[in-house]
Amino acid sequence: MSDTVMRHQIADYLNTSSTSTPSFALMGVGFNTLDENPNAQTDAKTYIHQKAQSSQIKNYQTQFPFDTDLIASEEAVMALYSIGRNQKIGAAAELEYVRVELFQPHATLENTFQARKFKVAVAVTGIAGAGGEAVKVTGTLHGVGDPIYGNFNTTTKTFTETA
Repeated sequence: MSDTVMRHQIADYLNTSSTSTPSFALMGVGFNTLDENPNAQTDAKTYIHQKAQSSQIKNYQTQFPFDTDLIASEEAVMALYSIGRNQKIGAAAELEYVRVELFQPHATLENTFQARKFKVAVAVTGIAGAGGEAVKVTGTLHGVGDPIYGNFNTTTKTFTETA
């Protein structure tokens, strides 16, 4: 049996609530791609006794490029579309995003998996569609600050931070 992780073993959820009570919608139907690019930033120096540079990771500029079909009944798709359509900026263009590793189940809690919660700035770069084709919404979720590590229950759709 292979240990290769397939894309369907990673679930993505977007908080579509405008209140203090989160409402996480699955980013599934409508999403053609949703990738993760950690974008490690390096600092490189060549010291006087070296011929080659020494590099060190100094930070990350995490990005999640997405490509969706515009499906009006899908909450997560519509939340992204709304930000681009209404040209929201600043805090109005930020959402909570949770990436759940379904291949990493919790040892004792049912339907609970390792997860990371990100605050993301939603940059919609395109709302387009040719004649006879579905309209697509494309863009990037840009990480804001550090991720929070924890667990996500896929039944109750709740995130719990770990110590």
